[in-house]
Amino acid sequence: MLYNEGMKKRFVLWIFFLLFGLTAPAQADASGQVMVMSIDGVISPATNLYFQRSLQLAESRQATALVIVLNTPGGQLDATLEMSQAMRNSSVPVLVYISPRGAMAGSAGMLLTLAAHASAMAPETVIGAATPVGLSGEDLDDSMKAKVSNIIKADVRAWAAWRGQEAIALAEAAIDEGLAVSAEEAYQAGLVDLLAADLNEFLLQMDGRTVHLAEGPATLTTARTTVTEIPPSLIEHLLGLLVDPNIVFILLTLGVQGILLELSAPGGWAAGTLGLLSLSVAAYGLGVLPVNWLGLGVMAISFGLFILDIKAPTHGALTAAGIATFIGGALLLFNSSNTPAYWQVSVPLVVAVGLAIGLSFGLIVSFAVRMLRQPGFDSLSVQPGEMAIAVTPLRPRGQVRYRGQLWSARLEDPHRGPVAPRQRVRVVERRGLWLIVQAEEDQTPRRSGEA
Repeated sequence: MLYNEGMKKRFVLWIFFLLFGLTAPAQADASGQVMVMSIDGVISPATNLYFQRSLQLAESRQATALVIVLNTPGGQLDATLEMSQAMRNSSVPVLVYISPRGAMAGSAGMLLTLAAHASAMAPETVIGAATPVGLSGEDLDDSMKAKVSNIIKADVRAWAAWRGQEAIALAEAAIDEGLAVSAEEAYQAGLVDLLAADLNEFLLQMDGRTVHLAEGPATLTTARTTVTEIPPSLIEHLLGLLVDPNIVFILLTLGVQGILLELSAPGGWAAGTLGLLSLSVAAYGLGVLPVNWLGLGVMAISFGLFILDIKAPTHGALTAAGIATFIGGALLLFNSSNTPAYWQVSVPLVVAVGLAIGLSFGLIVSFAVRMLRQPGFDSLSVQPGEMAIAVTPLRPRGQVRYRGQLWSARLEDPHRGPVAPRQRVRVVERRGLWLIVQAEEDQTPRRSGEA
C-alpha cells in the first residue's frame, strides 16, 4: 500500500513536470519577442535597406511586433513608399513610436507613421509638414505638385480610413499646407493611437490591442516580452553616412585632390587610386542628395585656378580666387536656397576646407617661386646627354633619378614608350621642373654622364 501510494505520488509529480515542461515553452513562444529598430535621421535608400532587413528578420523569427523608434525630418519619397508598401503587406505588426522628447515625424516620417499598424508619440514631439518638394528641395510646379500630392493623399486616405475623418483631414492638411501638430493634437485627432513617455510604457499600452494585417486581425501581446534591438549593419551604417552632405563634400574634395596630385606627378599609384576611390564613393551620395550641378562646375574651376597658380605663379592671386570660387561652388552645390536644411553642408566646414586647400596650394606655389629664384637654377644639375634611371614607368610621364635627385620626367617622343622602371634614359633638356628624356632605343651614340 505504501509502495502503491509512493508510485502514485511519483506518477503525479511526473505528470506535473511533463505538463509544465510542455506548456511553459509554448507560453514563452506564444508571447514571442518584440524587435526594435531606430530611424534617427533622413529617410534614404540606406534607411529602406535597414528596414527591409529588420522586417525580414522579424518575420523569420515570428516576432510579436516590429517597433520603429522614429525621429526624422523627412527624406526621399521613393524609399518611403517602398517602406510603407512593405509595412502594409507584412505578416508581423509594424508599430511606430515617435521618440524621444523633441523628436519629429516630419514629411516622410508622417507617411511611415500612418502606414504602420499602430503608432504612438512621446510628449513634446511633432508630426506633419508633408508637402512634397523636388529632388533638389525646390518647389514643384503646380501641375506636378497636384499630381504628387493627390497620389500621396490617396495612400493616406487608405491607410488612415479607420482613424476617422478628422485624422484624414489633418493628414491632408499636412500634405497640402505643410501643417504640423503636437503629440497631444495628433492624439486628439486620432492621427496616432497613444501617448507614451517611453518604450516600455508604449509596449504596455499596446498589449491586448487588435491590429489589422493584410492577412487579417491580430492581437498584440507586447507586455512581458523580450525586447530585441536590431542595430544597423556595417554596410547600412556606411551607406547612411554617405548621404550626409558633409561626408560627401569631404570625399569629393579628397578625390579631386588625389587626381590632381597624380596628374602633377604621374607614375605613382597611391594618390590616384585613393582619389578615384573617394570620387566613386562620393558618387553614391551625389546620386541620392539633392545637388545643384552648377556648383560642381564652379568647384572644378577653382581647382583649375589652383593648378594655374602652380604652373604660372601669380604670387597667390589665383590661389585667393580659387579659394573664393571653391567656397562658393561648394555652397552652391549643396546649400541652394530651396534645399532642405538637413541636406545642406556645414558652412564652417566648407570655409575651413577651402582655406586648408588654398594654404596647401599657396605653400606649393611659394616653394616653386623660391626654387625659380635661386641663382643658377636654370642650369642647375642638368646636362643634356647625361643618363638617368627610371624610378616609375614613363607612360610617357613618370619619375626618374638623376644625379641622386628625384625628378618628374616625360618622354620626348610619347609614342616610343613606355619605359620600365630601372631602365636608363638620356636627358634631352629641362623644361621648368620637368626633365625631357629620351628612351634608350631612340638613342644615338653620344657622351654618357653619371646617372
